[in-house]
Amino acid sequence: MTAQRAQHFGAVLMLFALGLPAEVSAGREPVVREALPAEWTRFVPDGQIVIAQARADLDLDGREDVLLVLEADREETKGNEPDDGPRRLLILRRDASGALQLAKQSKQAVLCRQCGGVMGDPFESVEAKKGSFTITHYGGSAWRWASRYQFNYSRRDQTWQLVYAEETSFHAGDPEKTEKQSVARPPKQFGKIAIDEFDPYDYRGKGAR
Repeated sequence: MTAQRAQHFGAVLMLFALGLPAEVSAGREPVVREALPAEWTRFVPDGQIVIAQARADLDLDGREDVLLVLEADREETKGNEPDDGPRRLLILRRDASGALQLAKQSKQAVLCRQCGGVMGDPFESVEAKKGSFTITHYGGSAWRWASRYQFNYSRRDQTWQLVYAEETSFHAGDPEKTEKQSVARPPKQFGKIAIDEFDPYDYRGKGAR
């Protein structure tokens, strides 16, 4: 990794979403309540906002499903809360009638605003494509880190399971010599881990094999 790449690593992760293939959907910009599609509003409680969304046929049934990431509305708290609390990832599955239903949710998969260290909010994006979605983070201070976690739909288990975890770290002062990358896949590093059971700080060695 070159020094220039290290300097712009966070921006590259953000821009990656813009260059995704057409079948991939990704989003990170907040969506104000007034602009929410009507079918989403019942899933977004008062005091919460949508900070990211992505759409794809997540459960392989030919219908478009929705991923939403929610957090506390900082406009309502005026930014005075010391901790915005956990963010929620919602998987909204479209049923045979065309209505969205809450299929799964996670309060751990997307890191909190304060979890990125000096670099600030670590959440980069959520990307969705047919039968799969990926969550990307980037943070740190002098020591930088990035992570990508991919979940695929299991028809057998009727849920989305972790199938790929990539974690990278390096020191900003000397990235070429300090870069470390770790890749984990099932079943060697972990077993079956559903999205609602996934903890990014504690997944290795977990899950039924």
